[in-house]
Amino acid sequence: MTHKSGFVNIIGNPNVGKSTLMNALVGEKLSIITSKAQTTRHRLMGIVNGEDFQIVYSDTPGILKPAYKLQQAMMKFVETALEDADIILYVTDTVETPNKNQEFLNKLQQLGKPIVLAINKVDLTTQEKVQELFNLWSTMMPNATVIPISALHGFNLNSLVDFILDRLPEGPEFFPKDTLTDKTLRFFASEIIREKILNNYRKEIPYSVEVEIEQYTESDTIDRIKAIIYVERESQKSILIGHQGNMLKKVGTEARLELEAFLGKKVYLELFVKVNENWRNDTSKLKRFGYPL
Repeated sequence: MTHKSGFVNIIGNPNVGKSTLMNALVGEKLSIITSKAQTTRHRLMGIVNGEDFQIVYSDTPGILKPAYKLQQAMMKFVETALEDADIILYVTDTVETPNKNQEFLNKLQQLGKPIVLAINKVDLTTQEKVQELFNLWSTMMPNATVIPISALHGFNLNSLVDFILDRLPEGPEFFPKDTLTDKTLRFFASEIIREKILNNYRKEIPYSVEVEIEQYTESDTIDRIKAIIYVERESQKSILIGHQGNMLKKVGTEARLELEAFLGKKVYLELFVKVNENWRNDTSKLKRFGYPL
């Protein structure tokens, strides 16, 4: 029996639903999801296995023009994903302007790789608008196959997967067949905590935060996790902790409950807040946090 395998890398602008699509395709919540731009900072792989295929999906940060070193590192994840992709899954939605990042779109078409362009969130507009966008994207991206979808509601995802399986190159598996992702439990713990911060704070706080798992001890019945939340200024630390620690307790409770659901067992979670000035522009600190430089 012929076996197919390949990297299907999900690329697109911020807030078009890349992470929601990744989770829907994999069938598990691997990528954190919030309404804020730049929620995804790392490249995260989700692996789908069949008897005769292995699809390695990658969720990537939203395309942007970097303003500081953290964002430069995030864009390196995107560049790497373009280089090693067997299939590029470019995600747009029914709201964004199609000619946004025209230079990047031209670059995609020059790579000579199969491209599927998913118009996401079609459930939020009319059939006429979807047809208009379909025609526009088909003209703008003649090398791409355009497929309207709703990642949130699972609409037309079967057509998307059929395209991927048809274009997937022949080859052996890259990971053992029981592997779901390339990331560790420490990574998912830090991301779940960061998701709760993104959901509970406004303005600059979510973007000034990095979460590091200082200690992770596993057992059959309970996992014990100690996490450090880094901010850039003392004023941010005060806001993050809140009056009498109420905000930090709220974040901790929400994160613990999701971690318990994710792991299927009890979690003891300790959160600490520290100031790490200008970490988003500090090469050594970014490297420590796992960003490519």
